[in-house]
Amino acid sequence: MALICRLHECAPFGRIPAESALEIENASVMTEYTAGTVIFHQKDEPSGFLYFIRSGRIDIMVETPEGVEMLVDSRTAGGYFGWTPVFTNEGYTAGARAAEDSSCLLIPKGLVLKSAEQYPIISNFFNKAIFSQVRKLYKDMVERNSMNPAAQMEAYPFQKRLSEIMSKPVITAPVTSSVRDIAVRMTESGVAAVVLTDSSGKMTGIVTERDLVRKVMSSGADSAICVRQVMSPDPYYMTPDTFMYEAATFMLRHSIRHLPVLDGESIVGMVSVQDLMRFRSQKSMLLVGGANEAKSVAELAEVYREIAKIAGVLLIENRSHAETMEILSYVHHNVIRRCFEIIRQQMLDEGYVQPDIRYCFMIMGSGGRREMLLGPDQDNGFIYEDFPQELNEAVEAFFVPFAERLVHALAEVGYHLCNGQVMVNNPMWRGRISEWRERVARWIKVPEPQRVRYSSIFFDFMPIWGDSSLCGELRETVSRLIKENPLFLFQMMELDYKHKVPLNLLDRFITHKSGENKGLLSLKENGSIFIVDCVRMYMLEKGIYAVSTLDRLDRLEELKVFNKATADHIKAAFESFTYLRIQNEIRLIEKGLPPGHFLNPDELTDQEAVLLKEAFKVAGKLQDSAKRHFSKIIGR
Repeated sequence: MALICRLHECAPFGRIPAESALEIENASVMTEYTAGTVIFHQKDEPSGFLYFIRSGRIDIMVETPEGVEMLVDSRTAGGYFGWTPVFTNEGYTAGARAAEDSSCLLIPKGLVLKSAEQYPIISNFFNKAIFSQVRKLYKDMVERNSMNPAAQMEAYPFQKRLSEIMSKPVITAPVTSSVRDIAVRMTESGVAAVVLTDSSGKMTGIVTERDLVRKVMSSGADSAICVRQVMSPDPYYMTPDTFMYEAATFMLRHSIRHLPVLDGESIVGMVSVQDLMRFRSQKSMLLVGGANEAKSVAELAEVYREIAKIAGVLLIENRSHAETMEILSYVHHNVIRRCFEIIRQQMLDEGYVQPDIRYCFMIMGSGGRREMLLGPDQDNGFIYEDFPQELNEAVEAFFVPFAERLVHALAEVGYHLCNGQVMVNNPMWRGRISEWRERVARWIKVPEPQRVRYSSIFFDFMPIWGDSSLCGELRETVSRLIKENPLFLFQMMELDYKHKVPLNLLDRFITHKSGENKGLLSLKENGSIFIVDCVRMYMLEKGIYAVSTLDRLDRLEELKVFNKATADHIKAAFESFTYLRIQNEIRLIEKGLPPGHFLNPDELTDQEAVLLKEAFKVAGKLQDSAKRHFSKIIGR
């Protein structure tokens, strides 16, 4: 016998007073659908009802750009469909067809909204259902594109940090121990290395089995001698958050077989070369891991070219693509930092004199958010301490040519020049901390369009080399000025709102009509940037700080700006944009073209097209909600 469900027995109406649920049920329309009946199409005008399935099964269908229907979900007795127009005032995002003989209760929209206003549990239930749609599409996409286990091993060293693979606890011994005591401890513990510590527990050396064989046994030395005589003092070490690929490359280059892992001065783990050598054949890993030791800009350019290969491996591995973006940003930061060091050393070797002042090289935009992909441009600047005016000539004599060389060196590596000249060789993007404060104050107090554009890049700044406290001081200034001038956030929103998501009323993509991007649409300018900008505006309003867009969403969720369902929904859309952007950039590179965020929607699979449309809709809804929220500032 077919299962028959009653509205007052099912969530969310089953969680309100029984008399209210029965009243809704009695005011609704009972309708029977035979198998194969189309209840509504994706492009139909909304019927004005919420559909509750009493019995049977309903298929949810979406139409691809080519007009082909695709099954995306099936719902059975106790489920609902057609809720999007009821709660969002938008059209149907999909069609519905009876997969078998079915009985449905059609609940009038006005009655649903009235009940939802009286009982928030109803609106929360359907909002969560709406928000989960893009997450489900994204999850299905990732699962279908996941790699086989052998290929996943290729991605492993780029994903895992030492904290996840290190051996612990570490066997330690006092530096005053005898060689005999160390040998006994190695044997009893089954280890090949012991860390030696002073009286305070601080690491002072390391001794390995090879040390004992080469320096004691082969020479016939007395095993009663102090281990201090055979240990390697002040050994190399790394921190728990170091990626495997960095450690592997470092150990190979320095012929190290055992690497202690320290958190501050605490010895928390040990990594051996055996743990890492199964990945030694990966050219990408060895090159990228060697970025920190590159001796020239040409070597860094070679490292940069390998980043796309890493992205290709990570892209199809079954994991968060926001994490992939973080890994890529980590590599980019190392390359940029090493380029800075190389150019700085060249300047010093040529006889340039660096003034004795505190300064910081900062990066902004996607780099400052750790959201760099395969074709980032340069957004960078210098902050100096407030040095006395008499030092200005010396500062300019060093930092002006340094900035010029650095910008062109980064371009040689692969980081193309910023079209808006947001680079350290532009005097506008370097200066004393007091000059930066005045500059930012002008942007915020007199928010002309160009100043708002500058600020949207600048507000994501972070230190990459030098005295990071200067960035901290400047961030405090930004927070204070925003609090004192809340109208600025409205101006930011107004500028952002001039651009809309590229979907027309028929749910079709809107592409560029002319120019070099004719027939293309931007995943960044028409999609992910709306999420980045809106989330940043809410963060600035609350006076909080977090680096990445997803971290900012977590903080905003904690502050009840977004509920969990909404935050998860936005995250899924952002990850969808990230996935499609990386995939598109890899395709362009494989064609011999520079990576970019412009995409030809005709090259998308049906599933990718559906996912992209849903992600655009999320970005559009967030943009609309931000407009409503920040427009209230005018009336305050």
